[in-house]
Amino acid sequence: MGSRRNLSLAVLAACAALTATAAPAFARPEPPARVDGLGPDFLWGVAASGFQSEGHAPDSNWSRYAASGATKDAYHDSVDFYDRYLSDIQLAQGLGVKVYRISVEWARVQPRPGVWDEDGLRFYDKVIGAIRAAGMRPMITLDHWVYPGWEVDRGGWGNPGIVEDWLANARRVVDRFAAADPLWVTFNEPLAYPILETTGGRLPITEVNAMRDRIAQAHSAIYDYIHTRQPGAMVTSNVAYMPGAEDAVNGPLIDKIAGKLDYIGIDYYYGLTPDTLGSQADITEMWKRPLQPEGIYYALDHYATKFPGKPLYIVENGMPTENGAPRADGYSRADDLRDTVYWIQRAKADGMNVIGYNYWSLTDNYEWGSYTPRFGLYTVDVLTDPTLTRRPTDAVPAYTAITHDGGVPADYRPTRDPKPCSLVDALASCTDPVTVPR
Repeated sequence: MGSRRNLSLAVLAACAALTATAAPAFARPEPPARVDGLGPDFLWGVAASGFQSEGHAPDSNWSRYAASGATKDAYHDSVDFYDRYLSDIQLAQGLGVKVYRISVEWARVQPRPGVWDEDGLRFYDKVIGAIRAAGMRPMITLDHWVYPGWEVDRGGWGNPGIVEDWLANARRVVDRFAAADPLWVTFNEPLAYPILETTGGRLPITEVNAMRDRIAQAHSAIYDYIHTRQPGAMVTSNVAYMPGAEDAVNGPLIDKIAGKLDYIGIDYYYGLTPDTLGSQADITEMWKRPLQPEGIYYALDHYATKFPGKPLYIVENGMPTENGAPRADGYSRADDLRDTVYWIQRAKADGMNVIGYNYWSLTDNYEWGSYTPRFGLYTVDVLTDPTLTRRPTDAVPAYTAITHDGGVPADYRPTRDPKPCSLVDALASCTDPVTVPR
């Protein structure tokens, strides 16, 4: 966090200098009084991941970590998607979404080297079948930071042999589910792997570049394989957008796999402005991090500029609260969602090829070893409610209206004004900020 803040301060200084001395070469379009909806082909979705929501966890790097006592909360069975997948999929269907993102957990389907568990695979058969029966398209993530315990014993991503191990499982999953015509995510937020693998000295920091190269190699190989099994497939590896430092942080990997991305998957959560540089709470108190809905416009603009014409998909976006309580800044989940969608509509109106948006997440889940951060459209009190009842938040009717209407109303105005100098896209968003009509 310290190095991130120092980099952000450097960006701020550069922004201030440019603001004083230079006008942008291409000014943004004037803000329109009315913004069209996103159209009938736009892919509204919800997102979840295996370990974080399924429960009944098999032996893996994350189940071992949770069992070690290092996490804030014990894992229990999370929100037990494993037994409740049908009712959760029905909740998503009721929202009117078109895409349901899951991960197929390597640890569940390959419990030992060379051995695949048919019960595990049949579980995902049922989940993906239910998604399709509900009129939605699955988005399958092959790797959401979880790998089997036997792979931990081999050294995880510090082991060069993990690439072939990973590909053996990934090919099995692709063979099994390509006929369901899913969207694909190879690695979820791959930047996180070097961070997770080196945290606490598990692997030396000198291994970071080698890990990145292995992930790029695995992505590229499975990208080609998917396209042999599913003509016309859409494949990505989604980035965790890093305000103020995106190219420095995610660029080295994205540049390596740029030719094997059918769409750019973007996860956007938090903003960065001069007045919030000192309030970037750590991961254990993520509900204190400042939200900036117009930042999603800058994130989309960043990748629209980097990859002209390439489809852009917000694979994850949402807001955290502390145990479901109102945020200290007074921002509601429904208002944040509507404001965010407004800025996606603005991005589309300004020519960006935005094709989809997933809300993270359908229900609360196990976030970084804790049940305190709540991201769900439906909240679940894992630690106090043995029935694990899914209780709708104010964002459920808001999202249902958005999917029905194709966005927020044409004359909608965000509840929060955009910041005059945002650092989300570094210089561009500071020298040429977006505005709303008055």
